[in-house]
Amino acid sequence: MTLQGHHLIGFQSLAGPAGISAINPASGETLDPQYPMAGQAEAERACRLAEDAFPAYRRLPPTERAAFLEAMADNIDALGDTLTERAIAETGLPRARLEGERGRTCGQLRLFAEVLRRGDYLDIRIDNALPDRQPMPRSALTQRQVPMGPVAVFGASNFPLAFSVAGGDTAAALAAGCPVIVKAHSAHPGTSELVGRAIQQAAQTCEMPEGVFSLLYGSGVELGQALVKDPRIQAVGFTGSRSGGTALLRSAQARPQPIPVYAEMSSINPVLLLPQQLEAKAETLADAFVGSLTMGAGQFCTNPGLILALSGAALERFVEQAGHSVRDADPQVMLTPGIHAAYEQGVARLGEQAGVTRVAQGKTSDGLACACQPHLYRTTAATFLDDASLHDEVFGACALIVECDSPEQMQQVLAGLEGQLTATVHLEDADHELAERLLPLLERRAGRLLFNGWPTGVEVCHSMVHGGPWPSTSDSRTTSVGSAAIQRFLRPVCYQDMPEALAPDSLKADNPLGLNRQVDGKR
Repeated sequence: MTLQGHHLIGFQSLAGPAGISAINPASGETLDPQYPMAGQAEAERACRLAEDAFPAYRRLPPTERAAFLEAMADNIDALGDTLTERAIAETGLPRARLEGERGRTCGQLRLFAEVLRRGDYLDIRIDNALPDRQPMPRSALTQRQVPMGPVAVFGASNFPLAFSVAGGDTAAALAAGCPVIVKAHSAHPGTSELVGRAIQQAAQTCEMPEGVFSLLYGSGVELGQALVKDPRIQAVGFTGSRSGGTALLRSAQARPQPIPVYAEMSSINPVLLLPQQLEAKAETLADAFVGSLTMGAGQFCTNPGLILALSGAALERFVEQAGHSVRDADPQVMLTPGIHAAYEQGVARLGEQAGVTRVAQGKTSDGLACACQPHLYRTTAATFLDDASLHDEVFGACALIVECDSPEQMQQVLAGLEGQLTATVHLEDADHELAERLLPLLERRAGRLLFNGWPTGVEVCHSMVHGGPWPSTSDSRTTSVGSAAIQRFLRPVCYQDMPEALAPDSLKADNPLGLNRQVDGKR
C-alpha cells in the first residue's frame, strides 16, 4: 500500500497543506510523505459525517458490528511487513515488539466482536408489572445500555498500534455503536495511515454508514480542541501526558453540555518488596526489576518507577545487584526526539534533588539519535515524604528506590502517593500479615494489584483493569483495556410501560436474541 499523506474523512482521502513529517528516532532521518494539518474545517466535516452515521450505526444488529470489527482485524493482519517496517522506521521499536502489538490490537478487536455476539454488555434488566401490588401498583420497567454518540480518540505515542488508530478506545467505541474520529499521533503518521485505510476499507466492505470512522492529522492544539468542543462529540478517549489530558478535560467541562474524557495520563507504579521475600530473593528480584524497568526503553505506562522496601542488609543486596544490572543495560531508542528530551530533563532534575543519590546509569550510545540511558536512584522515605516533586513520573527507564525505616513509614509513603495504574507486592507466606495491612491502601491507590510479578505487560481479557485514581486516569471507575472498556461509551436507558411492538429485540418478551437477562432481580 502506497502512503499518500492524506486525511481519511468518511470514505474520502483528502489532501491538505503539509505540515507533519515523521522522524526516525534511531537515525534522525525525516520520513516521507508529509502529512496535512487539520483544523476547524476538517474537524467540522468529520463530526458532521459521524453525527449523520450515528442513527444508522447504533441500530445495526450487534452481529453486524462484530463482523465489521473482525474485518478490521483481518485487514490489519493482511498489511504484513508493510505495517511492521513503517512502524519500525517511525518508532525505533523492535520487530518482535511491534508484531506482538499488532497481535494484541487485532486480538482486542476480535474480543469485542465476541462481546457483541454474547450480548451481556447490554446489561438487560426487566421488572415485570405488578398491577395488584399494594399500596401502589408497579409499572413494567426495562433497562438496556445504549451508545452515547460520536467519540473522539487521540492516538498514543508509546503504542502506535494497540493504543492508537485501531486501539482499545476505537475498538470499544465502535463495538458500543459509536462512530469514531481519531486524531493520529504525529510521531507515527504513516503507521496511522496504513491502519486507518484498513479500517476505512473494512467499513466500505461491510457497508457501514459513511462517517463511522475518520482519521485526521494535526500536531498542535487546534485540532484537538476543535474535536473536544464540537457539540456532536459525546466522549473522548486519550492516552498521553498529564498536561494534555487536563487541557482536554477543561475544554470538555467548559462546553454547554460537558462530556466525559477518559484520559490515561501519569503513573509511577510502586513496587513493594516485603521483608521475607526481599531476604530470600534480593538478587533475583533486582535482575527481574531492571528487566521490567528497561523493557521498551521504559516507555510503558505501567513501568515500575518506584521501589519501596525496608532498610537493612537485604535491601542493600537488592540495590547492589540492581546497580550491576542497570550498568550492564544497553541503551534503547526512544520514540521521539521530544520524549527523549523530556526524559533527559527528568533524569537531570531527579539527580539534582537534595537527598537523592544515583545508584547507577546504563551504557551510553554514540550511534542512536534518541538513546535512552537507564538510570536508578535511591532516597529515604523521609526525603520522599517531604519532596512532592519526587512523586513525578519520569517517562522512560528511570526509577527511584525509597528506603523505609518501618512498615508504618511504608504505609505513610503509600498514603501520600497519587493514584496509580498498578501497584505490585512481592511477598512470601510470612509477609501476609504485613500485606493485609497494606492492601486497603493499595486498593485506594491503584487499579491493578500484582503479586510476585512485574507490571509491564497488560493482558487483553475480560477481568483486566487498566485505569486507576487521578492522575493515572481521569475516571477511576473505568478501564481502557479489556471487555469492560465498552461500558465507557454506553449509558443506561429505562423504558416504562413500553409497547411490545416498539421494544428492541433485546427487550422483547420472547427474548429472540437469547440474552442472559435479569428478570425481577434474578438471572
